[in-house]
This record gives sequence, C-alpha cells and structure tokens, in this order.
Amino acid sequence: MNLISDKLLAVKGQVRQAAEAAGRRPQDITLIGASKTQSAATIVEAYAAGLRHVGENYLDEAIAKQSQFTADDLVWHFIGRVQSNKTRLIANHFDWVHTVDREKIANRLSRHRTGQALNILIQVNIDADQAKAGVLPEQAQALVHHASTLPNLRLRGLMTILSQTSKPESSYQSVAQLAARLKATLPTAQRDAWDTLSMGMSGDLEAAIAAGATHVRIGTALFGPRPSRVDAED
Repeated sequence: MNLISDKLLAVKGQVRQAAEAAGRRPQDITLIGASKTQSAATIVEAYAAGLRHVGENYLDEAIAKQSQFTADDLVWHFIGRVQSNKTRLIANHFDWVHTVDREKIANRLSRHRTGQALNILIQVNIDADQAKAGVLPEQAQALVHHASTLPNLRLRGLMTILSQTSKPESSYQSVAQLAARLKATLPTAQRDAWDTLSMGMSGDLEAAIAAGATHVRIGTALFGPRPSRVDAED
C-alpha cells in the first residue's frame, strides 16, 4: 500500500468536499505539501502520487532536496521565516515566497532575483500573536504598496499562520476581508495578479477554504508525523 498516495487522495477529497460546501471549484485550490524535515525520497514518492507543489521552511534542507530532484514541473514554495542573509538563495531557489513581512526582505528578494519575477505573498499576523511572524493588519497596506513597486517581484496576495488560540472561521474571514480591501488600493494594472490567499493547514483547511483560501499548506495529514530535526533553524 502506498501510504502517501492514499493520504494525498484523502486530502484531495477533503479539499474537494470543502470547496463544494463553500460553492467553490476544487480546481481553484492549490494543495501545497508542507514537507519540512521530510526526506527527498518522501517528496519523490508524493510527486509520483501526483503532488506538484511543495512548501519548505528551512533553506539549507530545501536546497539539499532540490539537488536530488530533477522534475521541472515541481513548484517550490518557501513558507518559513525569511532571514535577510539568505534572501539571495531564497530568491533564486524558489518559485514562491509566502512569508514577506518587512520592506527590507522585499527589497533584498527583488535585488537578488534573476530571470522571471518571483511570486510573493505578504505574511499577515492577523491575530497579533507575538509568537508569530507577519506584519500587523493595520501596517499591511504600506508594505503591500512598497512591494508592488519592486521590479523583480510579482505580488500575489496574503498569507497567514493563525495563533493556537485563534478561531479559524473568524480569523480566516478577517484575512480575506483585508485582502479585498488591499486589492482595491492597488494600481489597476496590478489587481489581476492579486489572486492568492495562502491559509489553512491539516487541522483547519475547511475553514480556510470556506473563507476563500486558494492555497492550503498540508503537512501532517499528507506526510504523517514530522521527523525530528536537531537544528530547528537554518
């Protein structure tokens, strides 16, 4: 029995059911396999089962995996905290960066990116949780407008990670409402690209999809318990 194949099928079923319950099309929701601390072999197995989007938190670990993977249709998402001294590598080893929360980080990603524009999301700390990264909602507009001026970035929308005490239904709705308000303030030419809400994980993907999530980041439900990692940061 291919356990990852079975789990991927089950998660896709959850996404489909949640989308249909919300009156949405399942194909409009991208499933990202949150694969931090998982092996490259595990990603290969998930790829063979049909997974095409992978999210990594740790730069060094991700680059090591990428070096062992030759498929050119696998989309790599950086979903961990961005350290300023690693922006050069992040900018050129990933297709998406979900966790831009400071002008300095946006500037450096744009400066280092070569080739096609880098898709970025602004991480919002919707619950004002001191343990979480992200710009506060009232500060998001300034960062969004700054990032929208940078030449090598394609600003796509918002990302959030909820507080452990958050109520997903209300918090995700708040992110969606904020995204709509911010989109309205963008120049007309940039509004079409603003199409992404990255929110929802294994335990609350239904609430995220009901609120409008376009990308859900699924780890445990897809890969099982996360292997231990001695060094939690790169």
